[in-house]
Amino acid sequence: MEDFYKEYILDHYRNPRNFGELEAPDATAEDLNPLCGDRIRFDLRIDGDGRVSDVKFSGKGCAISQASASMLSESLKGEKLEDVARLSQDVVLENVGIGISPARMKCAMLGLKVVKSAALGEIATWPDEVPVAPSRAVNDTSR
Repeated sequence: MEDFYKEYILDHYRNPRNFGELEAPDATAEDLNPLCGDRIRFDLRIDGDGRVSDVKFSGKGCAISQASASMLSESLKGEKLEDVARLSQDVVLENVGIGISPARMKCAMLGLKVVKSAALGEIATWPDEVPVAPSRAVNDTSR
């Protein structure tokens, strides 16, 4: 079964879903994993009911960071923005389907951190880091 998940991760890495950038997104955030340099950006379009109507992600990095962002992007359409902001690590771990070593955990969670930042309108923090200024997250649902 673990081989299936490894192939699934590689498929999402080689053929990422929802890859690209939205023109004039309602909410966007970009961040990086300071340990390895992986970078991810999420753009969200929000409908009048406060739900994600479109999502795109872009970035560069290892197979785990890019594949987990791709998998996460598939589950966001139709979700309320406040629910996106409350997503837990369990969602990513279930998507990936295999055990993630402590050294690779930030790689796997980068997409989640970034999409939560977009939903919150400020940069979300890792559990072990000091909060930073919200200079790279934009959440404009007033359109």
